Amino acid sequence: MDHCNEYDQNCIFCEIVQRKTDTEILQSDEELCCFRDLVPGAKHHYLVVPNTHIVSCLSLRKEHVPLVKKMMEVGKAVLLKHNFTDLRDIRLGFHVPPFYSVPHLHLHVLAPASEMDFRSLRNYGPQSFRFLTAEKLLKKLNSQKDQPSKP
Repeated sequence: MDHCNEYDQNCIFCEIVQRKTDTEILQSDEELCCFRDLVPGAKHHYLVVPNTHIVSCLSLRKEHVPLVKKMMEVGKAVLLKHNFTDLRDIRLGFHVPPFYSVPHLHLHVLAPASEMDFRSLRNYGPQSFRFLTAEKLLKKLNSQKDQPSKP
């Protein structure tokens, strides 16, 4: 399967983005959509997904840095909208394949991170091999060599 398609009819997140489910959309625009995680790992647990189907964080390249940054901005904005203002006590990141339940890129936005239980820390903690923080992903993407432009 291609790593970046406009839409995948077999993907629940694509269905949510297309408003084909009754999922409450917390914020959306032409590029991203945000909604609550069905199995929250913290009091506030939201998912920010691109409207186009991208399989995972491993599908991203250096040119996706602005997308990841915007996903982070949207996640923080939704936290603020829901009256969570201590943006130092949050966790932003992505599950690394195969440790995800939906193969559609999604940023986990969790808060307060300081109140996460053992299960949540195992899945979303800074030491988890299953979870790549958004900051670490940005560092990894920024360290990639620029791809030569195609004629």
